[in-house]
Amino acid sequence: MTGRQLPAGWTLEEIRKVSGDWEAASLDTDRVVTGWPAQGERLHPEIILRFHGLCLMKAVNDDDWYMGSLDDDGSITCWSAYGDLYEALRGL
Repeated sequence: MTGRQLPAGWTLEEIRKVSGDWEAASLDTDRVVTGWPAQGERLHPEIILRFHGLCLMKAVNDDDWYMGSLDDDGSITCWSAYGDLYEALRGL
């Protein structure tokens, strides 16, 4: 499934307020996401949120939120995971 989705129960305005990034946006999920938990492991995104050069990504069938960087080619390289979205947003 590709598209631009928001997490259940969240609005873009709430995401922007908690993160402090008033330009936060939802991205199309049709892109390569790798890097966590093993370098080079490909993840299958359900939701991607962009915060300037950083991203939070929720994978299909996974409750964790992965933080990573948006690469020049549009791919995302993740380096950490959070147990819930609020915690991940505060960790930006």
